[in-house]
Amino acid sequence: MKKEIIRKSPFPFYLAGLCWLIYSLLLPFYRMTDILIAAALSAAVFFVSSKVFTPVREVVEVEESFTPSGSRQADEMISRGQTLLKEIREANQKIGQAELSDQISRLEDICRQIFREVQRRPQKAPMIRRSLDYYLPVVHKLLQSYFSMEEQKIQGENIQAAMAKIENIMDTVLKAFSTQLDGLYKDEVLDISTDITVLQGMLAQEGLLSEGLQAEGSD
Repeated sequence: MKKEIIRKSPFPFYLAGLCWLIYSLLLPFYRMTDILIAAALSAAVFFVSSKVFTPVREVVEVEESFTPSGSRQADEMISRGQTLLKEIREANQKIGQAELSDQISRLEDICRQIFREVQRRPQKAPMIRRSLDYYLPVVHKLLQSYFSMEEQKIQGENIQAAMAKIENIMDTVLKAFSTQLDGLYKDEVLDISTDITVLQGMLAQEGLLSEGLQAEGSD
């Protein structure tokens, strides 16, 4: 998960402290007026230098924290999934191929959405077992192999063909995980459709629906 952080420069603090030091070395520093003057000068230096050394905004990757779901099985699977994503992210950071790297980043986002849904509805944990036991570990292995081949100074036909296969399969992997994420909501969509049908039926019995809405509900 990406998070924007603001890093403030330490130089304004250094310069303000330096102002106090210089003042104490060059001028008297035992009267209250001297202290007030030094304080005013250091405050002015801090203000001006803060405009020069502006804070730097930086986007960093942070590990998303999941609250316990109440299911030991679901929590263990989410924890294992986070470990796999971390390993995949570290492998992805070494890859120079921009399109492949972007695909892996999108895969991470989809996986995090899957974990959130399992955290929300722990009974769905068995639905992602194969992803954790096989799919994600294989993705990690492929990325490691890709980086190893990418490092080779001389890339023959076999290496190029293998790298192309890895690049091509990632699009399929993305579609598969997107389908899995969508499948986690299948029961919820069914419940929503059932609730809507029942609600329309009750409203129709009470004569609270217009003819257009009744016709739509009967389709």
